[in-house]
Amino acid sequence: MHGYGPTPQQQTTSRPSPATLTTVRVVLVTVTVLSCGLLGWVAMLRLAIVTRRLRDWVLLVVVMVLNAALFAFIVGTPDDPDDMSDASVLLMLLWIVALLAGVITYYLYVEIRHYSSLRSLGSPAPYTAPAHAASLPYQQHPAQQQQHQQHQQQHQHPQPNPYTVQTPPPTPTPAPQRLDQVRAELDELSDYLRKENREGEGR
Repeated sequence: MHGYGPTPQQQTTSRPSPATLTTVRVVLVTVTVLSCGLLGWVAMLRLAIVTRRLRDWVLLVVVMVLNAALFAFIVGTPDDPDDMSDASVLLMLLWIVALLAGVITYYLYVEIRHYSSLRSLGSPAPYTAPAHAASLPYQQHPAQQQQHQQHQQQHQHPQPNPYTVQTPPPTPTPAPQRLDQVRAELDELSDYLRKENREGEGR
């Protein structure tokens, strides 16, 4: 028999705590900045694993290609900075800044939005009373409840219990015979006294 009440909610999948998420984001952003964007694919790899969306996997491949091209460009530049042209220096700086800004901004925005949506979906819904609770007796109006009880009492007839022994009604006890006997003795005594009085007067 199932009792009334809300059914137990299913446990949602465990998510990292806000402190853990903040630490991971700080570490990945720091690694991306210190590597001048060459390790930006690490943040994108984590994002693709977390969200599991095709778009993030495609962007991970794009970032890896850009990192490989940037690494090849840096390796191809002369060792002496004076031998580099201004265009090469400007192109490399723009490449690094654009890669850093794009990877960090997109990673933080998408991951924060992803966990915010999970938190809003996983929050428990407000408890609502079950529909059948309105038909319980204690939730009815007092006047309606009293009328309902009176109606039930009128239609309910007590049924005899076959296991109970019915006691016969008490029979009236006869009047005590001692009262009659006392009356008779009093009559005899009064007659005797009368006779005594008459004899005394005759003498």
